[in-house]
Amino acid sequence: MTQAPRRAAVLGHPVAHSLSPTLHRAAYATLGLDDWSYDAIDVEADDLATFVAGLGPEWAGLSLTMPHKQVVLPLLDHVEPLAEVVGAVNTVLFTGSSRVGANTDVYGLVTALREGLTASVSSAAVLGAGATAASTLAALAELGCPSPVVYVRSMQRAGGLMRAAHRMGVSPTFRALDDAPADLPRADVVVSTLPHHAADPIAEALAGPVRGVLMDVAYEPRPTALHSAWVAAGGVAVGGERMLLHQAAEQVRLMTGHPAPVEAMDAALQERLAGSA
Repeated sequence: MTQAPRRAAVLGHPVAHSLSPTLHRAAYATLGLDDWSYDAIDVEADDLATFVAGLGPEWAGLSLTMPHKQVVLPLLDHVEPLAEVVGAVNTVLFTGSSRVGANTDVYGLVTALREGLTASVSSAAVLGAGATAASTLAALAELGCPSPVVYVRSMQRAGGLMRAAHRMGVSPTFRALDDAPADLPRADVVVSTLPHHAADPIAEALAGPVRGVLMDVAYEPRPTALHSAWVAAGGVAVGGERMLLHQAAEQVRLMTGHPAPVEAMDAALQERLAGSA
């Protein structure tokens, strides 16, 4: 098929480690979008407004990782309802002269967690209080658990997540992160949104055996210490790269208008991960 040249990219700081180019480029190749390109561009938070303002009509969309998921909000002409209630945008779509913010993290979380679930979710735990934690609250509500326990380092830094929970109409309980190792074995689902290695002390102190499904959104190193400890304690773990795959697939659909070739994207992801192991 013939398409006008279009551009897309993932923005973050740092961003060199991102697997998004692998996923999106595989989708474009499979869909025959030969004139589409996708890059990883390192942009600091203070430079995001200038970068976005300078984009031309060839741009189809942006994927956003930390620290941009909330910084981008005032730069948008419209924010889709899910992204607005969550308070986090990981996708920017360019429609004519408008910049539209969307959230595909919730879709990615739900779809990835369902790969490991065999029963309904009545109890859940979330580690961390950032933008991904807000998307996790929405995902857990969709899976049937609107009242998870959220474990945070500091209640003073959880205000944004509390406000997001209020907008979503969910009612999490907040506890200290130090309580997590003893509590997690009782949860049906555990989602860690902590940065790389931040959950390692929890892995070391995990008081198993466990019975639920874990997803550690941090997918490097692969497997993470928490992932390995969870499996060793008898639980099921879904790699964080599964969320990345599914949220990218939804981005491809939104940016190109074509159903995402998930199998081809997954194959490219597995090849990339095997090559970096």
